[in-house]
Amino acid sequence: MKQVLIISSCLILLLCSLPIQVNAKPSVSAQNAVLIEQSSGRVLFEKAADEPHLIASITKIMTAIIAVESGKMDEMVTASHRAVYTEGSSIYLKEGEKMKLKDLVYGLMLRSGNDSAVAIAEHVGGSLEGFAYMMNEKAEWLGMTNSHFDNPHGLDSEAHYSSAYDMGILARYAMENDVFKQITGSKSYTAETRNYAWGNKNKLLTRYYNYSTGGKTGYTKAAGRTLVSFAEKDGISLVAVTLNASDDWKDHMRLFEWGFDNFNLIKIQDKGSERYSMKDSDSVEMGLIKKDVLFPLTDEERKLLESETFLKPSAEHKTGIRKIGKKIFKIDGKPIAETSIYNVAKEKETSFLDEIVSILNKMTGVF
Repeated sequence: MKQVLIISSCLILLLCSLPIQVNAKPSVSAQNAVLIEQSSGRVLFEKAADEPHLIASITKIMTAIIAVESGKMDEMVTASHRAVYTEGSSIYLKEGEKMKLKDLVYGLMLRSGNDSAVAIAEHVGGSLEGFAYMMNEKAEWLGMTNSHFDNPHGLDSEAHYSSAYDMGILARYAMENDVFKQITGSKSYTAETRNYAWGNKNKLLTRYYNYSTGGKTGYTKAAGRTLVSFAEKDGISLVAVTLNASDDWKDHMRLFEWGFDNFNLIKIQDKGSERYSMKDSDSVEMGLIKKDVLFPLTDEERKLLESETFLKPSAEHKTGIRKIGKKIFKIDGKPIAETSIYNVAKEKETSFLDEIVSILNKMTGVF
């Protein structure tokens, strides 16, 4: 009995002395992965996220957002021979068939139609080559530095690749568009020229994950399974990207649950006017912050949050609402976010005599 007690006591002491893992990052099957908070763009998790890779049909997020932004969603598109005979997944267009661009985008995102992708590209870009140019222009504008697009569907090409982080940038941008958000979040859709509904291939949205708000699947033998997905819970929205993942559904659910469990979207700055003390001076400046600043933080990071304010001298301030400085937020001395500070427009001072004259004018009906 004594030996049992001694062994039990030793085990308890040993367990208590082991380091406790806090906020342990999830393991993923993907070769490349990233988890990003939607509103701030903060990277919460990454695994070889900047490494270029074949991306398969998650390419169609770029195709869809260009189509949505084209202003042609209600135009009729005629399916060409080239579109109809594109290999791979299809919405079964017939040569010469006419379909609204809007319906083609739904077919693109829900059913991953390669024929739909080509029809969209030819209508919006004039040709596949013209549309590829538009895709690369958009990628450069977004800051996707490890990407190059060669086609609108994602079929394998040495000149067609991206990284998990770049696709996260693109996905985050696309989700700011209400039309795209509605399309990617639809579980099914019936086109005007079809008498049956298209079901969304994204099983996170339709079966596996209650907090899913959309996404795009992809697969080729060379690229492996690729997936971009979105989720929202308790006011925080996340974007997950995995490339070449053998178990992508579980990868994304693990990433989302880890993100939701460990981060909260905290208001680190209220909008409105504030007084700021100038360095090396007794003067006080009034500044205006135009909007609340929200940022995802762990409980521990919240305790370590600091801020530093930089203002231009009063002599450099100009009339009207203009930027006069900025406020930088830091954790352990490292900047994590910043916001601009603007001058506060001063109201014209009204004298006591002016107020009396105004009252008399109102009483006598003079305005």
